[in-house]
Amino acid sequence: MLDMKFIRENPQIVKKACELKRMPDCVDEILALDVRVRELKTITQAKTAEKNKITREIPAAVDKAVLIARSKEIGAEIANDLAELAVGEEKLADLLRRVPQIPAADAPVGKDDTENVEVRRVGMPRSFEFTPRAQWDLLEMNGWWRPEKIAGICGTRTYALFGEAAELELAIQTYVMQKLIAKGFTFVNCPSITKPQTIFNAGHFMGADLSVMNNDVFMLTDTDRCLAGTAEIVLNSLHADEVLNEKDLPIKYAGYSPCFRKEAGAAGRDTRGIVRIHQFNKVEQYVFCTPEQSDEMHEHLLNNLCEVMEDLELPYRVIAACTGDMGFNKVKMHDVEAWFPSENTYRELGSCSSIGQFQARRTNTRYRAADGSMQFCATLNNTGIALPRAIVPVIENHQNPDGSVNIPKKLQPLMGGRTKIGGKH
Repeated sequence: MLDMKFIRENPQIVKKACELKRMPDCVDEILALDVRVRELKTITQAKTAEKNKITREIPAAVDKAVLIARSKEIGAEIANDLAELAVGEEKLADLLRRVPQIPAADAPVGKDDTENVEVRRVGMPRSFEFTPRAQWDLLEMNGWWRPEKIAGICGTRTYALFGEAAELELAIQTYVMQKLIAKGFTFVNCPSITKPQTIFNAGHFMGADLSVMNNDVFMLTDTDRCLAGTAEIVLNSLHADEVLNEKDLPIKYAGYSPCFRKEAGAAGRDTRGIVRIHQFNKVEQYVFCTPEQSDEMHEHLLNNLCEVMEDLELPYRVIAACTGDMGFNKVKMHDVEAWFPSENTYRELGSCSSIGQFQARRTNTRYRAADGSMQFCATLNNTGIALPRAIVPVIENHQNPDGSVNIPKKLQPLMGGRTKIGGKH
């Protein structure tokens, strides 16, 4: 969330952010409520001081009844003021959690994903000498999945991979994790079970009413827990209420976890195949740094995913998300999209996001600067790899006429030296 002092001093900047991100503008309501809350605090402090003074005077007073009556009167006034203050503070907290992050000055301005900007393309889509098969055909003919059986056991939008495809999934995940560790990331095997407040602290939902998560998050009935949709949720709170040293920043984590999403907002989309499902595995890049380091870290995280695309020998492109598409809590965002031959288009495999101090304010994650001052950290995140989605462009781009799939060279050591899988044996 944004600092209240910043909102007071820069209301037009905040209003512009609401406009650019196409979100409700509650700035005027916040400012009016802020004035009243501060006024009530001053009033209650003054009345409390007066009441305390009267209390001290009562023992020596000639007419104690008058002072006692006045003390009770002030006490009632304080109770009423405190009740109004509590309501005002609760409302203000909710409104502050509805104010979007200020987008970067160089972020493309646009209303939705149709106005995102392509930054660059790397690699040329393969020209096939045969009609390339879609993911489900390759999985089916090689015996790599049993969708009807798994759906009958576990329900729709679940998956299981068999044999060499399952090996490929693990190889990709292992390769990416080893790559990030070599780049100085600390590996964290994250839990998927968390508390709803932890999700709110990551800034993925507006307001303070946790029930808004119910359409997207799997809540665990009769518990105070839920299932996280990304390791970012847990990683973001690793240093909650801590004071880090500036010299230790940036801190880079590579978190792995199973991820769970209802995908309620995606009804009717990608119901076939393994692109959009309720449970998947993901390696997440996450960074705590100073605000001054944020741009450099953004490029670092973005380039890491681009390198993974090249290591997997996939044609891809980088997209700068416009203000209307980047999301509630982001300063800027870039998507990395791989080429999907069966759809003749690029599709997103990861999003690199700069969050500024938005999340750190919610978790109270600070650092002591070189000048001794206390500052909130900046945070960033990007996908390392998401599986099984990433398997789709790998098997589709590297397929052969017989249904076999060539293994990218960087993965071959993790596949027992094999250069291809599937097809006719």
